[in-house]
Amino acid sequence: MNFPFRLFAAVLGTCLAGAAVLAQTPSPPSPPTSTSTSTMPLLVLNSLSDSVSVINPADWTETRRIPTGKQPHHLYLTPDEKSVIVANALSDTLTFIDPRTAEVQRVVRGIIDPYHLRFSPDMKWFVTAANRLNHIDIYRWDGADVTLAKRVPTGRTPSHLWIDSKSTTVYSSMQDSDELVAIDLATQTIKWRTPTGLTPADVFGTADDKFMLVALTGSDSVEVYDVSGKQPQRTRLIKTGAGAHAFRALGDGRHVLVSNRVGNSISKIDLQTMAVVDVFPAPGGPDCMDVSRDGKFIYVTSRWARKLTVIDMASRKVVRQVNVGKSPHGVWTLDHAPR
Repeated sequence: MNFPFRLFAAVLGTCLAGAAVLAQTPSPPSPPTSTSTSTMPLLVLNSLSDSVSVINPADWTETRRIPTGKQPHHLYLTPDEKSVIVANALSDTLTFIDPRTAEVQRVVRGIIDPYHLRFSPDMKWFVTAANRLNHIDIYRWDGADVTLAKRVPTGRTPSHLWIDSKSTTVYSSMQDSDELVAIDLATQTIKWRTPTGLTPADVFGTADDKFMLVALTGSDSVEVYDVSGKQPQRTRLIKTGAGAHAFRALGDGRHVLVSNRVGNSISKIDLQTMAVVDVFPAPGGPDCMDVSRDGKFIYVTSRWARKLTVIDMASRKVVRQVNVGKSPHGVWTLDHAPR
């Protein structure tokens, strides 16, 4: 996500302190054997290098970098699992990549400012958030191509998206107006908007569609909203860590992870109790995450350190760091735990 001025000083101070710590602390030792048995590549989006790093998990080397459009931030798997779509926000393009071979398949142009992206579960809709241009685009998806159905003005800086399990509602955070917005997919109009805490970033819905979690990057907490009624109701505030930012379901149907970008940690939240039940160290400004298929490792981009970091959940230790490009953001592998 892009940072407003009000967060610049705090984040800059954290970055400088983090840089000093990284300079004084040696990189964690590499284990004698690989931390993965997967043969599927990991893809890391380098937002300020305009590229994708391809990581081989067998020996944890960066095998190559794929040039993309300007500022790739997020990525998403197509419903048929044949392509990973990389959204290049400043180039107005989508890059389709084979998730098994990491080869570029095609580039789709004319997608205006695709910062964040998501498919509806019924596979009929493809939605993008225009972070710079203050709108959300709803596209029809025919299994191969997208066609713009509606451009919805939203307010200041739509950031992250979530679509409910019935494919009826799109939820989006508004990072600069501090709001959560719900859009009805049938009418493609805004249903409601509600104030949130400072600088909301990622959003995450529970499996029963009752609750929406909102990470507050301008604070140290996750807000929980009951969205089952006509109007949302905030029910809880979960303190996680400074700069709460991105979510990733753990894959067990009960827990979700949230990265605390300024606090350099990852919190594990129990969705039944809505409480933090574990914390993992994550140096260098943790951002987006993926989880290994066996649920043993977290793969997280260290935004300020230009690294992909691998965390052993059992020992709560960093066991591997791989150098990547500038400002690594999205991370993804086909060989992942359930989402």
